[in-house]
Amino acid sequence: MAIIKPFVAGRRFSATAGSGTGTGAAYAIAATAFTTDAGVAATAFPASYAYYNLYINAVIQTADTSSVTTTAITIPDGDELDGATPIMVEFVIT
Repeated sequence: MAIIKPFVAGRRFSATAGSGTGTGAAYAIAATAFTTDAGVAATAFPASYAYYNLYINAVIQTADTSSVTTTAITIPDGDELDGATPIMVEFVIT
């Protein structure tokens, strides 16, 4: 029997905290405010993924720090971050 390797890929998106809108629990950054690994503006986040990682200033965050849809990532109280703080979202696709 042949061994079939699973497909696994990563999609990374980067922006800064200043790209977000809203305050408190409603603070969110639109997917279109992010840049892809290819250096082009993102149009949406993946609709199907195994999991995602959020990095704020290069530090991985716990799962309760954010929620994500295809159009935006919500980071409660993210408006308190300095506007130049780098935000990276990495989706693992299977």
